Amino acid sequence: MLIGMIRSQLVYLFGLFLLMGSISGHAADIKNVRMWLAPDHARLVFDMTGPATHKVFTLSKPDRIVLDIDKTTLSANLDKLGLDKSPVKKLRSGKNGKTLRLVLDLKRSVRPKSFELKPNQKYGHRLVLDLYEKESLVKAKKTAKPKVVAGRDIVIAIDAGHGGEDPGAIGPGGVREKDVVFKIAKELKRKLDATPGYKGQLTRTGDYYISLRGRTKAARKQNADLFVSIHADAFKDKRARGASVWVLSSRGASSEMGRWLARKENSADLIGGVGSVSLEDKDDVLASVLLDMSMTASRGDSRSVAKQIHNNINRFAKMHKPHVEQAGFAVLKSPDIPSILVETGFISNPGEAAKLKTSAYQKKMANAVYQGITQHFQRKPPALTYIAQRKAANNKTHKVVRGDTLSVIATRNNVSLAALRKANNLKNDRIRIGQVLRIPTS
Repeated sequence: MLIGMIRSQLVYLFGLFLLMGSISGHAADIKNVRMWLAPDHARLVFDMTGPATHKVFTLSKPDRIVLDIDKTTLSANLDKLGLDKSPVKKLRSGKNGKTLRLVLDLKRSVRPKSFELKPNQKYGHRLVLDLYEKESLVKAKKTAKPKVVAGRDIVIAIDAGHGGEDPGAIGPGGVREKDVVFKIAKELKRKLDATPGYKGQLTRTGDYYISLRGRTKAARKQNADLFVSIHADAFKDKRARGASVWVLSSRGASSEMGRWLARKENSADLIGGVGSVSLEDKDDVLASVLLDMSMTASRGDSRSVAKQIHNNINRFAKMHKPHVEQAGFAVLKSPDIPSILVETGFISNPGEAAKLKTSAYQKKMANAVYQGITQHFQRKPPALTYIAQRKAANNKTHKVVRGDTLSVIATRNNVSLAALRKANNLKNDRIRIGQVLRIPTS
């Protein structure tokens, strides 16, 4: 009996060993390949039926990239990728035992970077291969201070959330967050560009992915005066609804200060906008003071813009909370650029999703953000901007002294007599010594 039990156990263990061997030897399959094009890199995404180990190396003369994936087969069609605008001339495949070899024949030299992604709500296992243009990887020289230009535009960095491989939240009927917010971002840019003294800059100009830190880096590169990130919320309960406006929390600000101070000795980043200073040549105490001053000012302006936008959206949409909210979102952590995040509504809510996908509602949302931005900068324009100069001109005054006449004052300031009368609600040309007259813009 004992021998029989031992025999049955051995049979069981042998069967388990064979099963594990078959599992470990089971090949993953590449069932689809997609390509996304960004300004500084191209991204190849391989949809796989399971995880697989891989390695990447480059060859020259001619330039090629080789991707070896263990225990993997290929069932995807590589002929419909659309390589015309990419750095890849041709993608071909072959087998080396149980290893699948993919060879990318290149039009120009690029630097590859690969990583694996685990399954999420939309995709299964994925292998990602990024091909970075060489010029984008050259280590930047120390950043020069931005050139101060009198009468410059106020620059607004407009960040449409998600993009490319990351669709964001997906609502009823397949409406995707990345599409909705990109349309709102483009409409906001259009309105800003049409307004003298303002310029909108999109962090992404198409359907591709940018990292969270890459978004704030793009805003700093553009010397932005304000960073606006646009999103659409989602929740497991479809009844959740309401728009919201977010600024950086005090805890998030503290952690970011620590991050900047920790890396300042290796950083040529500038803080403080126009007339910025670098942290790398400052001692710890001075660097901490400068950062604290910069972030305090930035957070103050962020709250001001956010409150105005919150009030504007509240006029036509339900708000998730009756006040501006705070969090430690990575895209809000720039210490020198006022930054806000606008959640335009819950795309997981059928009613709000139906509104968000319409052009009329997207324009209404963009206009609410636009009005909040211009209202803030009309009150507090950055120095040396066109808006600041126009405001200064509108606030110009003259105190009447002995010998002054309304006609002489008008001529001296290059304005018409009628305009001077109108600006000061004068029914005639009589003025008195000590009277303060407002000088209208000529």
